[in-house]
Amino acid sequence: QMQPVESGGGTVQAGGSLRLSCTASGRSFSDSVMAWFRQGPGQEREFVAAILWRGDATHYGESVKGRFTISRDNAKSTVYLQMNSLKPEDTAVYLCAGGLRPSPVTAARLYSYWGQGTQVTVSS
Repeated sequence: QMQPVESGGGTVQAGGSLRLSCTASGRSFSDSVMAWFRQGPGQEREFVAAILWRGDATHYGESVKGRFTISRDNAKSTVYLQMNSLKPEDTAVYLCAGGLRPSPVTAARLYSYWGQGTQVTVSS
């Protein structure tokens, strides 16, 4: 079992940066693929980024490539999302998710554990 808890959201101007954190209690963190998804008002859940078990492989959604970086610290059971060059269209609730063998990693339905989300608002 795992319970992810996100933090670090807030309001920032376009071009700014934010760093999200997700700490997951439970013993299966290091065995899990961890990912970030986001969901804007009236929109479907969108894949943002994923990182494999040892952090040696990462995947990104097309809209965030080159701007966002996902990383993890298994000793702290924490996954991070560094977001740079933020745009108003990045405004959404950002959710942390964990799954043992999601394939493809972009599919939200394959993740078993979800946090409550943290709001990110980018003003123009």
